[in-house]
Amino acid sequence: MMASDDLDEPYAQYSEQFEPRAPKRKAPRSHKRTPPRAEAVSELAETSGMEAGFVTTYVPARYEEIWLRDSLRPFYDEHLIVDVLSQVKGGKEASVYCCTADPSTGTARLAAKVYRPRMFRNLRNDAVYREGRAILTAEGRAAKKTDHRLMRAVGKKTAFGAQVSHTSWVMHEYTTMERLYAAGAAVPKPYAAAENGILMEYIGDEQRAAPALNEISLPRRVAYPLFQEILRTIELLLQHALAHGDLSAYNILFWEGRAVLIDFPQVVALSANRQAKAILQRDITRVCEYFARQGVRANASTITNDMWARYGAAIDDDLAALFEPPAQIE
Repeated sequence: MMASDDLDEPYAQYSEQFEPRAPKRKAPRSHKRTPPRAEAVSELAETSGMEAGFVTTYVPARYEEIWLRDSLRPFYDEHLIVDVLSQVKGGKEASVYCCTADPSTGTARLAAKVYRPRMFRNLRNDAVYREGRAILTAEGRAAKKTDHRLMRAVGKKTAFGAQVSHTSWVMHEYTTMERLYAAGAAVPKPYAAAENGILMEYIGDEQRAAPALNEISLPRRVAYPLFQEILRTIELLLQHALAHGDLSAYNILFWEGRAVLIDFPQVVALSANRQAKAILQRDITRVCEYFARQGVRANASTITNDMWARYGAAIDDDLAALFEPPAQIE
């Protein structure tokens, strides 16, 4: 993650607000002017939205409330969601919530993935995945390399640079999902992205969210076609010169006989990442290890080499010209 802690500052006040402290001496009385009624009404109008009109069924934890409200505000304001029903997954870098969708979306529920504030987030060695990736703006477009102010801020890890990097991380996930969904891959339908969250298709029903593969066992007659479907989506990623980067049974959902791949923020750009093939092999190995326990036998090295020969072989020469020989990935 970023070395700078500046990204945490907006949330530091929240912990101070709730932590018990020794009594302080009474501050001198403020002589601030009381605003006229018209000004007061204007100020109240500015706090409309989630504070005034978005009362959620889900009751967030103490430090979660402001962070969750700020992250989901754009989706509420854009009339995409009207309620938050429950948290369905809490992770090291983000949490996922089941939301009641606005009727205009044409669906009953949506899933909101909300990134945790950096002080509570645990994502190590993300530089491995960022290598060679463009910096994406909040609109999902690649930032211009000639934007020296932005590039310098990212390089120096200033507060602004940390926010730019965070936005890019979120947008890489969202734009990858858009491309894969359009290509017919086994991923949730993406609906919208904001500075700190992504709104997507909810996989599950009103009773429960879809389980991840690591939570269930499958008969071989079900496991084999699922395995083939997952390999098809890995291939679709390769056709876009990408690899998932952290694929395992923990981020593949199972629902009504189908597999759905999730969690794409660390997606790897094959054409400019010196560890691209090793990361791809790790993804495929983890998938093969799970399905071996379900009775599906497959050789991860053979599958990786075959896919790399078809989609990644031309990349090797480009990488050799760009980098020294790669270090071994964990």
